[in-house]
Amino acid sequence: MATEYELTIGDYLSILKRRWLQMLAVFIVILLVAVAAAIFLPPTYQSTGTILIESQQIPDDVVKATVTSYADERIEVIKQRVMTRDNLYRIIQKYNLYPKKIDSETTSTLIDDMRKSIYVIILNADVQGGGKAAIAFKVGFEYERPEIAHKVANEIVTLFLDENVKARTERATETTEFLTQEVETLKAELEGVENKVATFKQEHANSLPEHMEMYMSLLQRTESEIKELDRDYKSTQEELRYLDVELATSKANVRTNASGEVISPVSELEKAKAELERSLSLYKETHPTIRALKRRIEALEKPVEAKTEAKPDSKPVKIDIASDLVTAKVQAQIEAAKLRLSSLVQQRKSLEAKADQLQNQVTQSPQIERGLFTLMRDYENAKSKYEEVKSKQINAKIAENLEQDNKAERFSMLEPPFFPDKPTKPNRKKIVGLGLLAGLGGALGLAFLLEALDRRVRGVEALTALINMRPLVIIPYISTKSEIKRQKNFNKYLVLSILTVTGLLLLIIHFAFMPLDLLLIKISARFA
Repeated sequence: MATEYELTIGDYLSILKRRWLQMLAVFIVILLVAVAAAIFLPPTYQSTGTILIESQQIPDDVVKATVTSYADERIEVIKQRVMTRDNLYRIIQKYNLYPKKIDSETTSTLIDDMRKSIYVIILNADVQGGGKAAIAFKVGFEYERPEIAHKVANEIVTLFLDENVKARTERATETTEFLTQEVETLKAELEGVENKVATFKQEHANSLPEHMEMYMSLLQRTESEIKELDRDYKSTQEELRYLDVELATSKANVRTNASGEVISPVSELEKAKAELERSLSLYKETHPTIRALKRRIEALEKPVEAKTEAKPDSKPVKIDIASDLVTAKVQAQIEAAKLRLSSLVQQRKSLEAKADQLQNQVTQSPQIERGLFTLMRDYENAKSKYEEVKSKQINAKIAENLEQDNKAERFSMLEPPFFPDKPTKPNRKKIVGLGLLAGLGGALGLAFLLEALDRRVRGVEALTALINMRPLVIIPYISTKSEIKRQKNFNKYLVLSILTVTGLLLLIIHFAFMPLDLLLIKISARFA
């Protein structure tokens, strides 16, 4: 059974010896491609400006800004607004960018190329708490011509600065306008609730809770007045009964007391005065009982005075005339008492109606209070919401003034875009170095690929591994004279061909593209 054969260093050297021509060709081709790329790739110049993110100048606890998003988030938003299709196409037309592509490529392709040439790098710094915060960012543009790269970079930086001011001002203005609309809406809602409260109070003006104490006081006073009227009514009734008895006795020309005993006017006057003194200790001067007793005393005093003032020789008054006078007087008093009774009845009915009305108002007051409490709760909620939004509107207006005066967080130019004095791309030395490595790798890869495809057995060890037997005799390859001559001629013609092709290429480059001396100067400048 054949065993696997492992190549030795000698085998590798033999492969290199056999395949050196192919390897050299591949190496030269790859190296020439790399050198051509390093020479003929157009240079790219980069102009970069640095924008500083300055914090708000006025403390946040004094005036709070309406823009509260993170700086890197705002930078990304501004980047999208700046790099719109209209802005980029305007810049392309203004500075005549990509003149070789503008006729052959579409507008979208040109705009995509420009987007790839613009870059934004955010610079972060460590802050307390272990986090990072954006403190500045770089904006740059890459182009083949340094003056154009510098101008476009200035244009883009200016757009970033203007867009930041515009975005912050618009955000503050929109916030103020929104809160103003909310304030107007809440104000109308508050006025509607106020109108409802006013209408409710007007409709239930006599049953409002704040009048409850007054109504209770009026009700107690009315009830006291009713009791007072009841006492006057009873006193007047007693007076009327007494006058009825007095009327009956006066018609009989006899004076009696309440027990029916016959008394003289003098003794009756004394009793009336005594009763007046007793009543004064109980009632006021305006009390009906006091007034009735005073009238009674006045009525009793007149006959006594007339009797006292009469002369001894005067003729006695006829008893029937005096009796008629007393009867008429008593009847008048009876009529007055009846009128008082009727008036007291009317007053009591009026007071009872008033008491019923007050009682009804007092009874309805809890329900009215419940409805008023609901309205007042809605009013307080609407008022609280209105005052809250009104306060926010005032703060938003102050924040808007802060943005307009450029006192809030802002972007300031820390370092304007510089004029590039050397290209940043391509790195020609690196391209040539990579070409060397790629040439070596390609040459080695081609050699081993050809060996892998070649199934011939080479060397004693490979044959021994294949047949598991070591050959007895090894005959080396003997080249004939013709083969040796042919190999020399091939090498000579190969060198001549290389020199001829190289000369022709140099002539073509010198006469068709540019003189060789200028080419050497340009190559040295490219690799400087």
